[in-house]
Amino acid sequence: MEKSFRFPSTFEIALILSLLVFVAALLFTRPEGEAFVYYGFEILQFWKKGFWELLEFTMQMVLILVFGHTLALSKPVEKWLNIISESVKNNTQAVLLTGTLALLGGYLNWGFGLVLGAIMARKIGEVAQHKSLQINYPLIGASGYLGMLVWHGGFSGSATLKVAEPNHFLSEVTGVISIEETVLSDFNLWLNLFLLLAIMFTMYLLSKRKFATAAFETLKKKERPDYITRDNFGLILGFLMLVLLLADFWTADGNWSFVDLNFVNFALLGTGLLFFKSLESYVKTLSFAVKGATEIIIQFPFYAGILGMMKYSGLLILLADDMVLRSGPDFFPVLSFLSAALVNFFIPSGGGQWAIQGPIMMEAALKMGLDVPKMIMAFAYGDQVTNMLQPFWALPLLSITGIPAKEIFKYTFYFFVVGLLVYGLGVWIYVS
Repeated sequence: MEKSFRFPSTFEIALILSLLVFVAALLFTRPEGEAFVYYGFEILQFWKKGFWELLEFTMQMVLILVFGHTLALSKPVEKWLNIISESVKNNTQAVLLTGTLALLGGYLNWGFGLVLGAIMARKIGEVAQHKSLQINYPLIGASGYLGMLVWHGGFSGSATLKVAEPNHFLSEVTGVISIEETVLSDFNLWLNLFLLLAIMFTMYLLSKRKFATAAFETLKKKERPDYITRDNFGLILGFLMLVLLLADFWTADGNWSFVDLNFVNFALLGTGLLFFKSLESYVKTLSFAVKGATEIIIQFPFYAGILGMMKYSGLLILLADDMVLRSGPDFFPVLSFLSAALVNFFIPSGGGQWAIQGPIMMEAALKMGLDVPKMIMAFAYGDQVTNMLQPFWALPLLSITGIPAKEIFKYTFYFFVVGLLVYGLGVWIYVS
């Protein structure tokens, strides 16, 4: 019997990329007269050297997902979602509420928004079943995934928050870039507002289309582990952490340079502890959320190894020079946006993608004299827009809602087209 094609897993793709970069470095950067075998071993040494260079970044990415996920499973958030879902009276209202909530949640934190949108869709499905409301449950589930369309331009963006840190891995190239120049820039805020309006209009139109009513199946799997404990240590610790965060705003003097990945993680942890109240309950729920970070933990060192081969072999500079020669400053921002969108299919982690693509793009942008903060946003928009076609991060949503992937993606395709047009035109007009 003929075997069907199996698409490689994300970890297998990371290994394939490692091999491709190894071969490229061997072919294009080998010093004249040096033996292939000897230089191949030297490139492997570059891979080993780079393998652990992004450990801090890896841990930051793990925590931003896990803390955001845990916060979304807290009792106050669950209670708030129950109130909202009970207010739903028709399909259009259900779609718009779920999508808007997912967009706002994803803008604050991608892990929080991803789980928040999924739980909201699930709860609306349960309410609709109880009230016998006619709803398009797959469309509501697709709307719950919208947070992944805006996350990289929000307050948990891997690239934007990483470059805001002192001594980040590209600091010698770009320097430190505050979120005032990226996330809080007029360019990003207006573009995201326009996208929000365009997506809401799209959801409205889709919600008015005829749909086949499918029975909502109650899942056996819980979307939230139920832990009840009586200690209040989490409440005390969370309150203390949030007071320390407020002190940063007090002493900032109007400068937002203190907002980076560490600040966001500290805020998510403090808020989560405050909401759970019980330290024991928080830790147990956190252990449940950690499972979702497995792919980041195992894959990021391999992305760091790829970066090590590119950086220490000279392939990085070679690729940047080639992009400068082939594109030019007028077309390069759009090319960067489209290339980030394409690469996201193979490297679904925005942090891992930034580790590989970021150095090349920044080197080329500086050589062309382009606006570096806007180029970072061009990368961010490209990375996030194809999430609407990328099943990797949809797995938690599919698990919580019980909706098949094909039913979700036939609607997220429309969101992808809208995002591609809005972000693509924005980059072409304001960055090029």
